[in-house]
Amino acid sequence: MLVTIYSFSYKKGIPADASGNGGGYVFDCRSTHNPGKYEQYKMLTGLDQPVIEFLEQDGEILTFLEHVDALVDHHVARFLERDFAHLQVSFGCTGGQHRSVYCAEHLAMHLKEKYDVQIKLIHRERGIEKTI
Repeated sequence: MLVTIYSFSYKKGIPADASGNGGGYVFDCRSTHNPGKYEQYKMLTGLDQPVIEFLEQDGEILTFLEHVDALVDHHVARFLERDFAHLQVSFGCTGGQHRSVYCAEHLAMHLKEKYDVQIKLIHRERGIEKTI
């Protein structure tokens, strides 16, 4: 099974589902504390250690991700049982730079550790695509 995980900016729209299944989960990260509001983080992304530390020390994003992990875990387990081929999960924030990138990375690592699935991780606004 392939799980495609996106980070994106709501300003540029929700990512389309290229699989033909019509989509999947879309999580809105904008309710969590935004490092982009602080000058020292503006040029960084959710891949950079200072941003990761900011988000994790605040703790709000970790609580958010506990709920995301539980929902997606259930979905992945059921899709594997039913031999489904694809699930898409997208994380959006204001600029697609900090919170959504961090969340997409977190979920990709979480799923890779827990399930035997292929993961395609796409940070759309950053122009980064990788298979995990």
